[in-house]
Amino acid sequence: MRSCRRLALLLGVSTGVGISGAAAASGPVGRFSRAVVEVGQPFDYVLSYAHDPAEEVIFPDSLAAFGSFEYVGRRWLPTRTENGRSFDQAVYRLRTFSLAPVQALQLPVLVLHEAGDTLRLLPPATQVRLHRVAPTLFTSEHAGLPRLRTNYQPLPLPAAFNYPFWLAGLAGALALAGVAWALYGRRWRQRYSRYKRRKNHLYFLTQFARNAERFTLSRSAPLVERTVVLWKNYLSSLENTNLSSLTTKELTQYFQNNEDVRRALRTTDRVVYGNLLSEDAQEVDAAFQRLRDFAERQYEVLLNGQ
Repeated sequence: MRSCRRLALLLGVSTGVGISGAAAASGPVGRFSRAVVEVGQPFDYVLSYAHDPAEEVIFPDSLAAFGSFEYVGRRWLPTRTENGRSFDQAVYRLRTFSLAPVQALQLPVLVLHEAGDTLRLLPPATQVRLHRVAPTLFTSEHAGLPRLRTNYQPLPLPAAFNYPFWLAGLAGALALAGVAWALYGRRWRQRYSRYKRRKNHLYFLTQFARNAERFTLSRSAPLVERTVVLWKNYLSSLENTNLSSLTTKELTQYFQNNEDVRRALRTTDRVVYGNLLSEDAQEVDAAFQRLRDFAERQYEVLLNGQ
């Protein structure tokens, strides 16, 4: 086949040029690689054409009309030129799923002329026969249904895990959980938040009371400082802000110049920073009580606001 041959399929294109007797006599030849095939089994259809070396020949490609056959692939053989004749050949890999007992195929070969005319040459139709794979059960020799054997024993089968059922149940449970969360999720979050705040509040009261008792026994300035730090940290978690780094003046301003906060922190500052342990223990106890009362009021305000 000439190197300038096009691989596109040009079927049904004709300019009215007829097939001469000489061309018909030396036309293309198509044949199957086997005479009998089975359903779905690949086989070859060989299309060959001997022509003048000056002719430009086009063989069909994958878009050709293969009739009842299905195209699988193809391969081209190199053009051979001997004694003034060129020989081209293409092998098409086909298969069939048709149940027709006899099936035929004709693939055309196109010859292009210099004037732009196209000559369409058809090889003689070649046939292939379909092989019967399944045997015929009911014939004249064996009429009626086959006899059934009665000595078979049923065997128990192990129970298989029902994946579709459990997956459907899991999807339904997730859907119900999503609906429940959409309806009651906010209420549940609020209850859980109240539970955590109540638990933290009880822990703060317990630790605060323990420090106050220890101060009564030891009158230690570091203990007063730890108690104030405990109070600041609790209010920081309650207010959701950082109050531990604020000074007494900044804390008083933050809590809108609350009298209890101002007086209590002033007393604790004299003990912590002034090292004035001569302060009356009752005055420090009163400062602790003011800080505790203020923390409880803040807790109640925040709890009622939710």
